[in-house]
Amino acid sequence: MQLTDAQKELARQWIAEGMGLSDFQKRLETEFDIRLTYMEVRMLVGDLQVVPKDPEPPAAPTPEPEAAAPAPPTGPAPGGVSLTVDTVTQPGTVISGKVTFSDGQRASWYVDQYGRPGLAPETPGYRPQREDIQEFQVALDRELTRMGM
Repeated sequence: MQLTDAQKELARQWIAEGMGLSDFQKRLETEFDIRLTYMEVRMLVGDLQVVPKDPEPPAAPTPEPEAAAPAPPTGPAPGGVSLTVDTVTQPGTVISGKVTFSDGQRASWYVDQYGRPGLAPETPGYRPQREDIQEFQVALDRELTRMGM
């Protein structure tokens, strides 16, 4: 394969502009009607004495700062439920935390290794209102989604 001096100069310019080898290979075919294997393209780049630039790595997402300990619930808004996640998971659970219901009653919550949720109220025999349970489930789902679970 022979390139004219004008073609060589144009090819060098493409590589200098940051074109990757696969794009360079396609451009050779469309612009000059020259079909080359990927290995032949690599050899051509070596013959042209140019070095393709490495592609810019994608920007790494900034990690979320880890909290030293969860802030204790300040109490839910009237008619609301507040939920926190434990920094140290309870034994035998995948995730655990605390919840305060709209009536001020508190409970520990958890999800076991089979995906089953559970509540352990501080007051024996306490049963949250149906609306509170629904709000708790929505808040728990939102938190699990945020954590990638």
